[in-house]
Amino acid sequence: MFSVQPTAVRRSGRMKKEMYRCRYLYILIALPVIYFIIFKYVPMYGVMIAFENFKIRKGIWGSEWVGLAHFAKYLSDPSFWGLVRNTLLLSLWQILIVFPMPILFALLVNELPSKRFKGLVQNVSYLPHFISVVVVVSMLTMFCSKDGIVNDIIAFFGGTRTSFLLQTSSFRPLYIISELWQNMGWSAIIYISALSAVDVQLYEAARIDGAGRIKQMLHITFPSILPTVVTMLILQMGQIMGVSFDKVLLMQNAATYEVSDIIATYVYRRGLEGSQYSYAAAVDLFSSVINLLMLCSTNAISKRLGQSGLW
Repeated sequence: MFSVQPTAVRRSGRMKKEMYRCRYLYILIALPVIYFIIFKYVPMYGVMIAFENFKIRKGIWGSEWVGLAHFAKYLSDPSFWGLVRNTLLLSLWQILIVFPMPILFALLVNELPSKRFKGLVQNVSYLPHFISVVVVVSMLTMFCSKDGIVNDIIAFFGGTRTSFLLQTSSFRPLYIISELWQNMGWSAIIYISALSAVDVQLYEAARIDGAGRIKQMLHITFPSILPTVVTMLILQMGQIMGVSFDKVLLMQNAATYEVSDIIATYVYRRGLEGSQYSYAAAVDLFSSVINLLMLCSTNAISKRLGQSGLW
């Protein structure tokens, strides 16, 4: 008699052989998965303190459950709308100014004829990203003080010296300028990588048809990287309530407090300085939920408009 091996057993055997053949690939994939599980997902149980009156000596499981009390307290806080306004305004400035500039920079770098000069421009533009935020804010303080180089230039042309860091009207522009200078080149890397994948034959065909560089950029280059741009925009919208905390805190002072106090600095002040851990966790969780909703909404709109999405 002939024994017929069941189909499921044969499939299992083939799967084991395939896994063994690609074992090193599975190991490489397992490392980041394990990292995310241990350091990202496991600590998420700590979000429970947002619904408790957390006491360190009682721990997470022993603290009193208060439900949505902290969220109600935050929404009724007199400073709530001011915090949301300041956070959203900084985020909108970033989306409207900081986000498009790396795209434009990548398009311009892509048009440079000399590969050596192109590489030099890219390397120089990357360097500010590796400078500490503390150093960047120190440079801002030094350049924009009354005795700084900016005021020296203004005074040279007959203007009046001004302490820019003490003016509420200067806080957001200085923040955006520093963000742009520090991160434009680094953020352009992904767009430059996407541009390197564009088929050269498309440009050759366009030149034969008489298209100049601008038309090639508008009709070939930009449409080719549009899926990447849309993906990055969706991710940016998912951080709309997550403005950089460290730079804002370092630039903040009593004179600019009205426009510089954002949700992240409020969480720091109430949570770490005021030891209101549950309340601070609730505020931060509220912002995270808004970020998630914005991410999902932007992704849905993108797919409805026929563009690419995250899922």
